Amino acid sequence: MEQKNWNLLDESLGLHINDDAKPWPLCGRFVLVEDCVDTSAAFVLHHILKRSFSSHPSSAVLFLAFSHPFSHYDRVLRKLGCNLTAQRDNGRFFFLPMLMFQCPGEGKPNHDGLASVFEQIERVITLLHQDKKSISIIIDDISFLEVAANGSSDDVLNLLHYCHTLTSEYGCALIALDHKDIYLNGDRTAVILEMEYRADILVKAEPLATGLAKDVHGQLMVLNKETQHQHGITAIKSYNFHFKIKENGIECFYPGTKIQ
Repeated sequence: MEQKNWNLLDESLGLHINDDAKPWPLCGRFVLVEDCVDTSAAFVLHHILKRSFSSHPSSAVLFLAFSHPFSHYDRVLRKLGCNLTAQRDNGRFFFLPMLMFQCPGEGKPNHDGLASVFEQIERVITLLHQDKKSISIIIDDISFLEVAANGSSDDVLNLLHYCHTLTSEYGCALIALDHKDIYLNGDRTAVILEMEYRADILVKAEPLATGLAKDVHGQLMVLNKETQHQHGITAIKSYNFHFKIKENGIECFYPGTKIQ
């Protein structure tokens, strides 16, 4: 990745230190992206997805799509200069469409269904690992995953836990988007707290505290828990910056520093 293409989001995620001779910087880490009704963070997933292909020659992505079909992501990524169809044909992009995922019945846990999802994930990861690829697992909407699990917080946490074990077993990256203020109740809060605790990197997208602005679409807060630090102490780096979503990417800048 050329330095001129770095932005504050890349820096906060650690992607600016990418080295082709080493695994992708997010490998072995869990990135949790949280947004709200007023400020979508889907662009963060799109950015990470693009970077996973453009910054490392041996990367591959397994994408669990609970929110949109393949055509949606293919259209969005083409605007960012990334051809998902070509990556799929080259064996670097595996898309699991979960929009029609069937639940056994209202109010009933979906243990078997989610177990089958994990079997599909593990099958693809095992195949990719044999080719020594840097693998990322991306989940586009945890709230819809909860719908598929008939609201069973335990099932959702179990599936996320299984995916999280792959970060250590196979060195995978796990990236997931969650709508924090949707269906908020006691069980939902427990899921959020558990995911935030497990996350190595927490990205929060929020509206501006001062309200809507023409040239600023929102603000990002990123907490990056460094895994390697002297004396075994986990260091946390904090980043806070504004963003503007453009047709072919995002612009990130510190408050008061935007150049027109």
